[in-house]
Amino acid sequence: MTELTRDEAGPVAQAEIPPLYSPFVPAIHPAHAEINHNTAVWAENLGIGSPRLRRQLAAHDIGAFAARILPEGDAAVVQLLGDFIVWLFLVDDGHCEEGRLGTLPGELAGELSRLLRVAENPDAAMVVDERLGAGLRELRQRMDEYATPSQATRWVEGLRQYFLSVVWEAHHRERDSVPSLDDYTLMRLYTGATTVIFPLLEMAHGYELDADERDATATRAAVEMACFVICWDNDILSLHKESRGDRYWLNAIRVLARERGASPAEALPICVAQRDRVTCRYLRVRNRLATTGGPALRRYLTTADSFIRGAQDWQATSSRYTTPDDIARPSLRFTDTPTDSSDQPLDIPSIAWWWTV
Repeated sequence: MTELTRDEAGPVAQAEIPPLYSPFVPAIHPAHAEINHNTAVWAENLGIGSPRLRRQLAAHDIGAFAARILPEGDAAVVQLLGDFIVWLFLVDDGHCEEGRLGTLPGELAGELSRLLRVAENPDAAMVVDERLGAGLRELRQRMDEYATPSQATRWVEGLRQYFLSVVWEAHHRERDSVPSLDDYTLMRLYTGATTVIFPLLEMAHGYELDADERDATATRAAVEMACFVICWDNDILSLHKESRGDRYWLNAIRVLARERGASPAEALPICVAQRDRVTCRYLRVRNRLATTGGPALRRYLTTADSFIRGAQDWQATSSRYTTPDDIARPSLRFTDTPTDSSDQPLDIPSIAWWWTV
């Protein structure tokens, strides 16, 4: 694994985010206000994290994010998703980025492994963070009302991928290092906790995708590309906020800048071009799958589209990213025209196979 010594990149002063290519239709669940309120109440009642962290997360409209991902889903599953996402943010913000374990990958791996056991078997008497474990236990018990055994297993596997990736990230935080672009890309497919959400796309609509369709190479490529776009967008839209602080920060723009000897401001349009090219490839593959696949696969792909656009719209409006205390954060605009529509693979070995399906 190639490691690059940390550069002392300063704040990206007023970096202008170009319009992001988004051919997807915005939508939100009609019960979004109630779901958003209930998610904040759920986190507060469980007492997960510090009061300050809970107040911050309550202001981030995380329930509304779930309502954008599943605009036509069963309201109870949308609520479950909102509560699960706020739980994920409590793990990410409280344990991984700001907590003591965020620079201790060995100890973090142990804590996350114990939580994973709770997700696998909510009756397991594991010694874990009491409130974090109680929240996960309740989420899994609620999920069993809507998930098939196979879907619940895939959700646990997605959680395993997420936990493994944040331990890898903690390794870099501990060393104050920056990974190579290829390593970062592979890591980022999972640190965004996107794969763990995909099983809920099925649960919310009351179907189970045939295993052969779901595990087909082209379908897996489409899902990974959706995850890439969601996470690259997150890196773009959180750049200004992250680069302003004194804490260790890691995202695609910083990795690209370090690898190519450029400033973050110079790396930003490269990052945008990469996500545009992947979006175009995603559309080619998903449209072909929609033509040849059955109704369940078409529903799955449509909801993946909603996931991508929902993440964009939420990040454009949530105070988690708009940093209301700093008006220099640029506003987000969308465009129907990509900056890069080439169908040639990106020069990132871990994902080049997307262009072979």
